[in-house]
Amino acid sequence: MARTFDAEVAVVGGGPVGLVTALLLARDGVSVVVLERGAEIETDLRASTFHPPTLDMLDSLGLAGVLIDKGLICPQWQVRLHPDGDRVVFDLGVLAGATRHPYRVQCEQWKLSQAAYAALASEPNAKVMFGTEVQELAQDDEGVTLRTSGAQGSSELRARLVIGADGARSAVRRALGLAFDGQTYPETTLLVTTTFPFERHIEGLTNIAYCWKANGNFSLLRVPGRWRVSIYPREDMPIEDQLTEAAIEADLQTIVPRPEAYEVLEKRPYRVHKRIVPHYFQGRVVLAGDAAHVNSPSGGMGLNGGLHDAFELAAALRDVRNGADLQSRLDLYERRRRPVALEQILAQADANRARMREKDPAKRRETLSGLQAIAADRTRLEAHLLRTSMIAGLRQAAAVH
Repeated sequence: MARTFDAEVAVVGGGPVGLVTALLLARDGVSVVVLERGAEIETDLRASTFHPPTLDMLDSLGLAGVLIDKGLICPQWQVRLHPDGDRVVFDLGVLAGATRHPYRVQCEQWKLSQAAYAALASEPNAKVMFGTEVQELAQDDEGVTLRTSGAQGSSELRARLVIGADGARSAVRRALGLAFDGQTYPETTLLVTTTFPFERHIEGLTNIAYCWKANGNFSLLRVPGRWRVSIYPREDMPIEDQLTEAAIEADLQTIVPRPEAYEVLEKRPYRVHKRIVPHYFQGRVVLAGDAAHVNSPSGGMGLNGGLHDAFELAAALRDVRNGADLQSRLDLYERRRRPVALEQILAQADANRARMREKDPAKRRETLSGLQAIAADRTRLEAHLLRTSMIAGLRQAAAVH
């Protein structure tokens, strides 16, 4: 006797991509269960930038307003030389004709996760299971069986479709045996937060700033109540020596020298990767977000790209319920999203990283002059911002049929 289904769709991964995907499906009337191995929503240091088209999408779920209320609206971002202050400022207002949100919002990603989780709680056909780890999966012509483990021991769950939104170390991707081709960059980056008001001490500083300094670079991204400082490592010192409190203090002092020590609220070292799967789905199992692609955080496109996957995937499953062939529609999902990840997200993030790691002062000046020329020409500025704000990538995907 065939086993009944526990849910139409099982989403593995309870981060923002998984929870938003589940909410999209639940709002469409699909029974969905989210399996998250963590005990609760993580509130550690992760992504914080939301681009204009992502806000447009989230608005349809009532979530954009939450980010705006709990975050900071950022109509401009900049690249600057430090400490002399020469800079280029990009004004997102020129995108007013292309988006309902011509600005970025700086807001910690866990606030989106919490809002999506709260919305799921009122959906009768949705369930979120924390502390549940996927160990194995097996699929057949009709569905997928997941073997899970948790506080109550091992169990099985059956769904018609499984979505792997379980991050860069995806158990779903590993279970499918898919390669994760690319590279891990050699450096370890350190992200720290501090309440120090950089905006009062650095002239013309916007809430998002990518900065060159002597023999190195750093970035400053403001969120409510604090600044997130990405400290990029020196190449002439062991990374262990650069992660000490004294080394972090010295790095912060190079940004704004002050007699007092900085108060560091949080710190997190992380490695940066550039990787992508050869295929976004296999049978009835499909990947989204970091499970399918990871990139340098420079430019803030990783989380946004994952959310764009979520919306395209939800649209794909809506088409299937309306009669489209599952495999053909998942193939279209892959043909729309994978080239954008490879040619837009990974490529731009890699170029942003390379640009900021340039150490030659003359080449920095040349690059800055080129960016200033773009910002001074409205036509070139609009094209630049359509690309860096990820609108061009979404248009590229939409043109694929």
